Amino acid sequence: MGIKWFNEPPKQSIATLTAGSITLNKPATMFFENAYSVMLGIDLDHQMVVVKPLSKSEAVSHAIPDNKKIRITVRSSYSRITNKAFMDDVAELLGSSFGENSIKYPANWDHKEQVLMIDLKGDV
Repeated sequence: MGIKWFNEPPKQSIATLTAGSITLNKPATMFFENAYSVMLGIDLDHQMVVVKPLSKSEAVSHAIPDNKKIRITVRSSYSRITNKAFMDDVAELLGSSFGENSIKYPANWDHKEQVLMIDLKGDV
C-alpha cells in the first residue's frame, strides 16, 4: 500500500495593523503564548516593526522602564497589542494614516534575536 499522507504546509505569520493596534494571527501568536507584555520598536533601515515578548519576570523587573512595556492580549487564535501612539509612528513611517483601514503584513520570527519582525514593505 503506497499511501502518501497529506501534510498541510505551515501557515504564514500575519500581522494586521490598524490605527490603534497590531493583531497577530494564530501562527504568529504561538511565539507570544507565554508573554506577559511586549516591547515595540521600528527598524527604520529595513522598514520593519519589531515585537519582543517579555516573560513575567522580565516585565515585573525594573531592568526595563515601564514606559517601554506594552500590554499584549493573547487568545487561542490571535493576539492583540494596542498602542495608538506607536501606531501613529508606524503610519508616519508608511507616509499615510490607517484611517478605518487595516493592512496585513507578513511577519517572521527571528530565532537569534527572539523577536517577531513585521515587514512593512510587503503586504499580504
